[in-house]
Amino acid sequence: MTALLRRSPAGLAGVVILVLLAAVAVLSYAGLLPYDPIAQHPPSRFRAPSGEHLFGTDQFGRDVFSRVAAGVGNSAFVAVVAVAFATVVGTLGGLVSGFYRGVADGAIGGVTNVLFAFPPLLLALSLASVLDRNRFTIAVAIAIVYVPIFIRVTRGPVLSLREVEYVKAAVSTGLSRWQIMLRHVLPNITSIIVVQVALSLSWAVLTEASLSFLGLGTPPPAPSLGSMIYEARSLVFIAPWTLIAPGAVVVLLVVGLNLLGDGLRDTLDPRNRGKR
Repeated sequence: MTALLRRSPAGLAGVVILVLLAAVAVLSYAGLLPYDPIAQHPPSRFRAPSGEHLFGTDQFGRDVFSRVAAGVGNSAFVAVVAVAFATVVGTLGGLVSGFYRGVADGAIGGVTNVLFAFPPLLLALSLASVLDRNRFTIAVAIAIVYVPIFIRVTRGPVLSLREVEYVKAAVSTGLSRWQIMLRHVLPNITSIIVVQVALSLSWAVLTEASLSFLGLGTPPPAPSLGSMIYEARSLVFIAPWTLIAPGAVVVLLVVGLNLLGDGLRDTLDPRNRGKR
């Protein structure tokens, strides 16, 4: 995959950004950062960025860099779990809908249309408000929003693939529908799903940050990029670094994922291979 992305400068730039952010998050999870992200130290409050505190400190004397690092890990965890769940459920739903057609297609299509009728953030907000607040339930709320996207993305190609000769030949050999879908159909739509996963991760990060900003995301005291931005909104004139740091990291994370998605799309699209 890395060798393929070398053909795409955008994809390679996305990988570099994500690797750097992932390294910072891993350091936080491993406890290798110099400061505890939730430990308060009032005498150090509102210190500007320096060699001692790279991103300064907040109103409680907490190190902003450590909190941002932990926030990246928490936001990434929620986004990855949400997209993984949406990918599995949505891909299976799209396979069944496109290959079986009939009643299955109508039922799955009806559920998909209902979910698409709600604005994504409003649906996630509604689901998060009725679930217990923890990282897993927030991930499930976000996943439900993105399941219909994967159903739609998967269903279209499956409708075409079910009519090709090698699939019809597989049917004539006596293989079950599930065997045909998993052996002959799914491998041929993997590239489409991979691109959609990368793009959905960036949307999931934004959704998690939005929920945290509104107070329905990762529960405190665990740091979250969205909640950090919310807390810093009233401090922008006193300690602007408390807002700039998490905001910039959210932008970097989303841009990195979008660049990766664009790079994968350019690299895996057969129509572009002859141009390289």
